[in-house]
Amino acid sequence: MTNQWSRRHFLKTGLSTGLGMAAGGALLSGCSSSLSQRSSGSMMDWNPQAKDLIKVGFVGIGNQGSGHVNNLLKVPGCQITAVCDIRPQRVEWAKAQVVKAGFPEPKGYTQGDLDYERMCEQEDLDLVYNAAPWRWHAPICLAAMNHGIHAASEVNIALSVEDCWKLVKTSEKTQKHCVMQENCCYDSTEMVVMNMINQGLFGEVMHGECGYLHDLRGLKVHPTVYQGMWRLHQSIKRNGNLYPTHGIGPMAWCMDINRGDAFDTLVSMSTKSIGLNEFAEQKLSEAKTDKDKAFYSQWVDQVYALGDVNITLIKTKKGKTIICKHDTNLPRPYSRDFLVQGSKGLIRKYPSEKIHIEGLSQGHNWEDMAKYNKEYEHPVWKAMKERAQGAGHGGMDYIEDYRLITALRTGRCPDIDVYDSVAWSAIIPLSEQSINKGNAPVKFPDFTRGKWQEPRALGITQWV
Repeated sequence: MTNQWSRRHFLKTGLSTGLGMAAGGALLSGCSSSLSQRSSGSMMDWNPQAKDLIKVGFVGIGNQGSGHVNNLLKVPGCQITAVCDIRPQRVEWAKAQVVKAGFPEPKGYTQGDLDYERMCEQEDLDLVYNAAPWRWHAPICLAAMNHGIHAASEVNIALSVEDCWKLVKTSEKTQKHCVMQENCCYDSTEMVVMNMINQGLFGEVMHGECGYLHDLRGLKVHPTVYQGMWRLHQSIKRNGNLYPTHGIGPMAWCMDINRGDAFDTLVSMSTKSIGLNEFAEQKLSEAKTDKDKAFYSQWVDQVYALGDVNITLIKTKKGKTIICKHDTNLPRPYSRDFLVQGSKGLIRKYPSEKIHIEGLSQGHNWEDMAKYNKEYEHPVWKAMKERAQGAGHGGMDYIEDYRLITALRTGRCPDIDVYDSVAWSAIIPLSEQSINKGNAPVKFPDFTRGKWQEPRALGITQWV
């Protein structure tokens, strides 16, 4: 069963205390920082040594990276002291932003794909934060930890099971945290739902639906949006659920994954691929210049491995089920298909927020979530929403960055640890394996080595 006692206990004690101290100072975490009180090497509930200032080296200053740079400049106790990108103009932009914010100019690293290694060797850093293209996420994190530096990465953190294990073992060996920054865990609606689950409103959570459903055709088939068109090339090479974490991250939190339950088995299947070809053909027919015609013509007959829609089914050790979708090559409104169903009711986020709770909702009808949002607003969101105004994706990008830096500054466990990061990202290679085996079931590796069975609270239920 869901660890409801632990959820409610930490919500009532940790968060109520945390709200009272949010503006005034640090709240001690429930995690233990003593090596003698934890399993040797495990990074679960491992607190780093508190530091007044977190010095950051930032790698990959593209679309999302630029937003994180601006966020970090506003987080108390954080200073960007080095920036790295293969494009000198992006490094110069980042330097200017840091100086404009009143900090000393950071050192720039622009000498090719591997210059992040030189940055890790030469700079006195507490954290390397990277928003480079996917294939660089794991190598950059490994380089940081091997130089005694905490690592944080944009999603996804790894593309292979082998790299997932490397991240776990390196984090445990070096005793440095390796964190995947999943912003959707901090979206307001998802946090309301987590609060409602903590309060027992849905009973025992049984089923979830989630995913990433976003028309990216105009971004993938574009010469400059993704540096080197890296995202299109992933669609050419890979067929699976290539971007699961926006949906699966919040869902894993709702289902106590790695905190009393764990992913067990996965089955994945994809449709055929026609969306990107048809899009390129349409753009070619609309092209006015020879340059545009030459660009789009090369993608009309390209063979894409990625099916237009992927559906991945997951069963947990405790018998819960999850549907996780990936849909980025067809015309559609944006959605993360977020739905949580328990023994006493359910909630869905898209296309509009609706809820049904047994005994509260009339008959078998949906209710609007609006009447519940204020009552069940998550304490973390309530405490942070004013500070997060104007940040990316409705403010959740700032909240995730603030939470990470504050955890490292005050000696707390980050909300998302290395085991969460790799479990969520492993869906990518495991879904590929399932498809390649004719949609056969595939077992999840146990990156925690059995410690998922020990109930433990999320950071967001311990401190604000």
